[in-house]
Order: sequence, then C-alpha cells, then structure tokens
Amino acid sequence: MNKENEAQVEHENKLVSITEAAKLNKVTRQAIYVAIKLNKLTAQKDTTRWKIHVKDLENYRKQKYSRSKSKFNGELLFDNAKGYFSVNQVAKMLSIPAQKIYYATRIGKLRAHRKGAAWVIHEDDYKIYAESILKKKARKAG
Repeated sequence: MNKENEAQVEHENKLVSITEAAKLNKVTRQAIYVAIKLNKLTAQKDTTRWKIHVKDLENYRKQKYSRSKSKFNGELLFDNAKGYFSVNQVAKMLSIPAQKIYYATRIGKLRAHRKGAAWVIHEDDYKIYAESILKKKARKAG
C-alpha cells in the first residue's frame, strides 16, 4: 500500500467527537446528536462520549436533506437553470428579508406558485417584481 492510500484509510478510520463532527459539518452539536438518535448517523459510545468515524460523517453529509435537491413530481423544485427560485433565493438576490417576499406574494405583487409545501418563483415574475421595487425607490428619491 502506498502512502497516499494509507493516509486515506487512516482518515476514514479516524474517530471524532460530536463537537468535532459539528464543526466539520457546520451544524450544531445538537444536530449531530439528533442525527445519531434518529439512526441517520452511525456512532459508538465509549462510556461517556460519542465517537464518530469520519467516513460515516461523510456518508451522512451526502445523504442529508437539502432543499436545493428537493423534488416535486419527479422534477427539481428550485431548478435555477430553468428559472425557478425559492423565496429565500429571491430575497437574497433582492437584498430584502424573506418575509417581504412572502408578503408580496400574499398581496399579489409577486407571482409565486405552490409546489407541495414550497413556494416557487419563476425568474420572469421575480424580474417584474424587482423592476416595480426599483420604480418605487426612484419615485421616493425623486
């Protein structure tokens, strides 16, 4: 076995604590603990502390739920390539709070479509809404 393969095997067999696992996954310790309790993440307990194999942590990360991978009727919910965005994505693009986007959809200033439990906004609708915001700001400034 060459040094590169040995390093890979050593890395996969490395054990980390819940705290280290949380830092590696950029989540809270509680999130890691809940994943262990729900059997979504394999871990061993040695007397008082949980130990997690790095390989198991990487497998968990790959399988973890991601809103960007969510599907509805077999299609991606937020397929940015086809011009579909989430409320949070639109809010980020406009640099405004997500609550403002929800409010705009509720009062009819921004068209959005419900797909399952999610609101989906098409690029064309987002652009129309963005232009109306710019016009409003121009009127206030002028």
